[in-house]
Amino acid sequence: MKKSDPFKILTPNERWAPTQSQMDAFQNAYEKLLPPLVYKIRLAVAKWRDENYQGASETSKSLLNFWFNQEHLLGQTKFSFFFSQREAIESIIYLYEVAAAKDKYELMRFDSSQRVSTGMFDETWTRYVVKMATGAGKTKVMGLTLVWSYFHKLYEAESQLSKDFLVIAPNIIVLNRLRKDFDGLKMFFAEPFFPDNGFDDKDWKNDFHLTLHIQDDLKPITESGNIFLTNIHRVFFNEEPEQSFETTFLGVKPKPDADTSKGLDLGKVMRSDKIKDLVVLNDEAHHIHDNSLAWFKSIEDISNKLKLKNGNGISLQADFSATPKHSDGRIFVQTICDYPLVEAINQNVVKSPVLPDEASRQKIQEKESSDFVERYRDYIDLGYLEWEQQYEELKTHKTPILFIMTMSTHEADQAAAFLEANYPKMKNAVLTIHTNKSGEIKETASSKKDKDKLEALRKAADDIDKDHSPYKAVVSVLMLREGWDVRNVTTVVGLRPFGAESKILPEQTIGRGLRKMFSLDTPEKLVVVGTPAFLEFVESLKSEGVEFQYSPMGKGSKGKSPVIVEVDKDNPYKDLDALDIPIPQMSPRFYREFKNLELIDVSKFKNDRVTLKKFNSTELKEIIFNDIDGDFSHKTIFKDTVPDYRNVIGFFTSVILKDSRLVSGFNILYPKVESFIKYQLFTQEVELSDAQAMRNLSELHPKEVLKTSFKKAIDELTVTDKGTAEVKNYISLKLTKPKIAENQPFLIPKKSVFNKIIGDNPFELELASYLESRFNDVISYAKNSMGEGGVNFKMEYQAENGNIRDYYPDFFVKTNANTFYILETKGREDLDDLRKIKRLATWCQDINAIQNQYTYTPVYVKQEKWDEVKKDIKSFRELCLLFELQ
Repeated sequence: MKKSDPFKILTPNERWAPTQSQMDAFQNAYEKLLPPLVYKIRLAVAKWRDENYQGASETSKSLLNFWFNQEHLLGQTKFSFFFSQREAIESIIYLYEVAAAKDKYELMRFDSSQRVSTGMFDETWTRYVVKMATGAGKTKVMGLTLVWSYFHKLYEAESQLSKDFLVIAPNIIVLNRLRKDFDGLKMFFAEPFFPDNGFDDKDWKNDFHLTLHIQDDLKPITESGNIFLTNIHRVFFNEEPEQSFETTFLGVKPKPDADTSKGLDLGKVMRSDKIKDLVVLNDEAHHIHDNSLAWFKSIEDISNKLKLKNGNGISLQADFSATPKHSDGRIFVQTICDYPLVEAINQNVVKSPVLPDEASRQKIQEKESSDFVERYRDYIDLGYLEWEQQYEELKTHKTPILFIMTMSTHEADQAAAFLEANYPKMKNAVLTIHTNKSGEIKETASSKKDKDKLEALRKAADDIDKDHSPYKAVVSVLMLREGWDVRNVTTVVGLRPFGAESKILPEQTIGRGLRKMFSLDTPEKLVVVGTPAFLEFVESLKSEGVEFQYSPMGKGSKGKSPVIVEVDKDNPYKDLDALDIPIPQMSPRFYREFKNLELIDVSKFKNDRVTLKKFNSTELKEIIFNDIDGDFSHKTIFKDTVPDYRNVIGFFTSVILKDSRLVSGFNILYPKVESFIKYQLFTQEVELSDAQAMRNLSELHPKEVLKTSFKKAIDELTVTDKGTAEVKNYISLKLTKPKIAENQPFLIPKKSVFNKIIGDNPFELELASYLESRFNDVISYAKNSMGEGGVNFKMEYQAENGNIRDYYPDFFVKTNANTFYILETKGREDLDDLRKIKRLATWCQDINAIQNQYTYTPVYVKQEKWDEVKKDIKSFRELCLLFELQ
């Protein structure tokens, strides 16, 4: 399956839906595969998004436009929220503020299954469940929800939301993970969670004042806002719970000696007059699956006490989980948005699971032995071999983790001892964690010595995801149900089956290893091996759309770990100074200058006039608006009604602004679009409220004329070629950071500062082989690269559609100490390619004009011509004679 873009807006009809065979596998149990409310909510939110969030408060509109309609930079790197994160917070805001779906009766309006009843909703307050695959960024959605509620309460006079937040984790491991984002509120200031002061005339950063309270470490409760970050057991409604040390590691029960030195106790504070309203944010919220549980009853108790004070109870409860399912597999009925694992894998947001192919499975078997290790030795060994391949490739950058799951503490101890005794790399590097059948830590001792051991174990949980962890393997009874989904797990080994009696789902089983180690542009694999029963259990995810890769595994098989491209510092046969190539960084020549859109004069547009078509009454009954490019990323159907022309013009105005990468100016551009459609677009003036005009505007040709006319006018107004550039500094290739690339063919070069040369396609790799072996007049060369690590050399250019984009040439070539070439390869050519090549020639002219220390020459090698002449080319000089740009 082709990987898709996690930032692209998807229509509801583009989302994953089960096939009939998948429905059959679940006996047509719709509620086990699709949340019943989600489809209609997606439709409503998509329409609301296209209408520029009409009906939302000004605060909500400001935040939504800031988050999703403005470019963000973190340092020199562009940042965007995933569409799944966007859709989640949009759904929360839409339901709460626009649809006013704050109770079960209003939510049931969105039921697609016709199977939802009021008895399925236990709570009497507003509760939304966000279903997002492990590793897809639920914490960011929690943060967006918190920021929205905070500023809504601050800026909207009638707001029923809150500036006080109860953020709940199920255990200490998850709590510590959340602390990494919440401590010092650093997540909110490090990433674009709210605008700078002055955006839409508000002082956002100056007004964001929240006090963070961790567990029982309570500071004075402030009027300006509070975050209470805790596990649920600190707020149990029975305020003097029974003490049990066996769950100290997870913080399952509050300690009797909780810190009350300030006269404060979290459970009491939640029910005190200090808290007048409250938003509850639950992480890993699949625990709230039963209204008889203390978890549910505690929140219910807090809401009831709030209702006595404010009449409403809890303002909003937002639950976040990858698997919000009841024990019988039904998805929580309160689920309002769904980003399933199949979509996360397809968008490269998480690792892709890889299972052994049939041939590899046939080579290993379960032995007839009463000894656990002897019985499952083949499976442990296969997992170790796959992990070792990953370790050898990654060890200088990351410590990949092997995760082995057993069925009892005794088996876990045996497996850990076997690893350490039989594999030298595992000596003193195995962490054993005992859990019970619910996946929770089981410890019964209560001495200070054992408490110290538990604290050390907790620290190991935090440290294992460091680049160079002291641990290389984790052995666990069954599976830690959450919290241990660390980034560095690359191999999972399951021994014996896992089924419904374990109360663990297949996605939770592999979820511990789904989080990515590297950046989004680096595909990563999660190797999953184990007994036939275990693999059958994992493969049941196929019914939820997950597509597994199957690969040869074991001795002699090719590793699936990423390729590390780095400076070859330890190679004694390379003189890195001689091989180095200085790459100039120049100031932009093309830039976008945001001039006043008021200067656009539609009466001076030299556009083609469109002939107004006449549609019959049947054709007028269905007016369809696809997006302005004519594809199906947006589709709105008006049956038997004429759409309000103001909404249609607003839609076109927003699309034009977005296509031009402008984040403001709607009010200025709207009347110009309206005037253009009325007087300039057609061969005659039209009445905008007329159904014939609206039906014509749904046709492709008038939309294309509308788009290109305004795009051209905006580009002429905003895009400028300065005509000159200056050198800011030089990039030294020998200082390049390592690049983590997808497992792929590569060359081992002698004439490059890098240890490997990879290509984006076979043509690039073939040309690299000529530079390496055939062209003796090449001193050194290097492949350019983009993304995290690598050279990242780029130059801006103006694309065919008028936008300014980045262009990354393919190769750098050095023929003597001061002579360098920038080489671009190309198979099939498009209009943007021609613009890139022209920009490359201009770039070389500029750099040669403003300095005389080095010369840089552009070379453009087209594959069609290369295939004709490559056999006869003996030197790089001959190649330049044929392909050098003049």
